[in-house]
Amino acid sequence: MTEKYELSDLVDDLDTSRQPRWVIAHLRAYLESGGKQGHLFDAGAGNSPLPTLLLTTRGRKSGKKRMSPLVYGVFEGNHIIVGSKGGAETHTGWYFNLLEHPDAEIQVGTTHYKVRARIASGPERARIWAHMLTVFPTYGDYQKKTDREIPVFVLENQPA
Repeated sequence: MTEKYELSDLVDDLDTSRQPRWVIAHLRAYLESGGKQGHLFDAGAGNSPLPTLLLTTRGRKSGKKRMSPLVYGVFEGNHIIVGSKGGAETHTGWYFNLLEHPDAEIQVGTTHYKVRARIASGPERARIWAHMLTVFPTYGDYQKKTDREIPVFVLENQPA
């Protein structure tokens, strides 16, 4: 993928009333540097920097591109993202976008990929969940806060 994004449009489109400033700052740093900054996110509190990617989905209602910086892991050659929303009882917006439009794009550092998203289930989900707990142990705390099963997405690379 070689499409360029207009940074001001993406940041303005984030609905800043609902996005924490640190999310917008992280997204801005990632995009402005072309992925040279922001890939490893310093979450503070003595944690190691977390690997993050930029997920671009198509809005299920608006049809507009939506971008989110997310912690990711790699499992059996695929990028993995977790729809934790901090343990909230509701799913995050990008979860619904991927259900409606599973073809998406990711930027990992300076590299761009076209992907197709699917939700892992059963034994596969259990294996991937265990792996993601090694990437970001706080996911376990998030799961304890909610009755919903936190979704685990497998992002399978697609031909360019």
